[in-house]
Amino acid sequence: MSSCAAWAAPPGWRRIDILSDLHLQDDTPRTFEAFAAHLLHTPADAVLLLGDIFEAWVGDDACSEPGFEQRAADVLKAAAQRRWIGFMAGNRDFLVGPGLLRATGLHALVDPTAITAFGQTLLFTHGDAWCLADTDYLAFRSQVRDTAWQQAFLSRPLAERRAVARGMRQASMARAATMAPETWADVDAQRARQELIASDAQHLVHGHTHQPAVHDLGGGRQRWVLSDWDLDHGPTRAEVLVWTAEGLQRQAPSA
Repeated sequence: MSSCAAWAAPPGWRRIDILSDLHLQDDTPRTFEAFAAHLLHTPADAVLLLGDIFEAWVGDDACSEPGFEQRAADVLKAAAQRRWIGFMAGNRDFLVGPGLLRATGLHALVDPTAITAFGQTLLFTHGDAWCLADTDYLAFRSQVRDTAWQQAFLSRPLAERRAVARGMRQASMARAATMAPETWADVDAQRARQELIASDAQHLVHGHTHQPAVHDLGGGRQRWVLSDWDLDHGPTRAEVLVWTAEGLQRQAPSA
């Protein structure tokens, strides 16, 4: 039996947009503008944000100061007044809390969540928890997802939290620079199949790995990997996975 959350979309919904891994921050203005434009102008009834929307989130109180976080919250609030928006934490923005969700009108998505719509059930996860070969990361994840650790971190002054986040980003970038993308840990195929069977879902949709593809898991089940977004550094990438009665289709974001 699956331990994931499960719910059915309202019958009036005709389109659900799914995206992740935008890694938004101060130095991604083009990516931020494309994200804002899509949220505000997509014809979708709902948008599922599957984690790492922000490169780092150091606490909801960051929105109280003029700057990137406040602008992001304003966009999310405006978009949530037009359509249903769900937010699932990733490995970069796991400190998004109830304060931001309440202020913007976003709906928290448990990781993983199974959603039934258009006669299908899909399973959604950010993906990091199922990269079972990345044992170093999983140990780190266990540490920072601990309630006591989070409370201690959030009790620090905001400036100190920002400095810690910068250091963690630099360390992550340095580690990634020594590894070819094809060597990055991927979602474990056996775990993905087990979760799909347990949740009675046809397809798994996740982000995290930045390796967009469709993987055959057998028995008519597939694993759909979302693209990351980057319109500010080098080759541009921006893609939305659109879910309708016709199935899943990759599209460019709305302008």
